[in-house]
Amino acid sequence: MLSSAVFLGLIVLIGTSRGLHPFTHMMNPHLHPRLYHGCYGDIMTMDTTGASCDIDRLINCGIHGSEMFAAMDLRAIKPYQFMIKEVGHRHCVDPALIAAIISRESHGGTVLENGWNHNGHKYGLMQLDKKIHRPVGDWDSKEHLSQAVGILADGIKDVQKKFPKWSVDQHLKGGLLAFKSGIDTVVTPVDIDTDFANDLLARAKFYKRHGF
Repeated sequence: MLSSAVFLGLIVLIGTSRGLHPFTHMMNPHLHPRLYHGCYGDIMTMDTTGASCDIDRLINCGIHGSEMFAAMDLRAIKPYQFMIKEVGHRHCVDPALIAAIISRESHGGTVLENGWNHNGHKYGLMQLDKKIHRPVGDWDSKEHLSQAVGILADGIKDVQKKFPKWSVDQHLKGGLLAFKSGIDTVVTPVDIDTDFANDLLARAKFYKRHGF
């Protein structure tokens, strides 16, 4: 009979041969957050301007503004932390990025009515558009969150295929735009330098520093 050490060694080797992220990350969502950033780049090294500033938003903008809104949503998102990490590891997506999308799109679900936004077009913590996707599961369930994160991961992969010469940062920002508006909206590097992507990256860095 194989010893436990040999058995664990074999599993790690199998996981590596299949291109999976390290076995320890898959098994332990409580790892120090800086030890895991998924398959699509380290958000902590990516440049961002934060939320856009305009005539109507001169104070609550930039990185400071993004972090302020992320902090306001932290209490509402905390109960989902373990689920966010589990789903993030399953799809090899940084949990902090998932938390950032939940913050921006639904404020941790606090502004939703039975999972829907005010006009009934978007559903769930990450707000999938029913015109584009058919939501599955309860709005705050692991099943539904996994669907949404899977769509995000597919969007990043689609951008990687469409623009193979783009940088890792551009692939991620393009994937965020594809998640929000569809892959057809991603045409040039100018398209991806949006308030949506920059705000999300700033919020994600905040959540990374707070354990996601």
